Amino acid sequence: MPVVFRFAGARFFFYSNEGSPREPIHIHVQRAEAEAKFWLQPEVMVADNVGFNRRDLVEMLRVIQDRRGEIERAWHEHFG
Repeated sequence: MPVVFRFAGARFFFYSNEGSPREPIHIHVQRAEAEAKFWLQPEVMVADNVGFNRRDLVEMLRVIQDRRGEIERAWHEHFG
């Protein structure tokens, strides 16, 4: 499970097996028992959320938008 970066105690990562066929580019975020999934295309948006409050999700959306290029590069490096 490749970790792309950490921010505010949260881990931003991919699962090594992202489906077959592989799902579109996205990132998972986990902190403690909470986990969310964010699509990056066509725009950054919440795909799934278990345990994060609205304020946390808004902050994560901002961080993902700011670091979108880094996440996309890491995705392509890992999955080819």
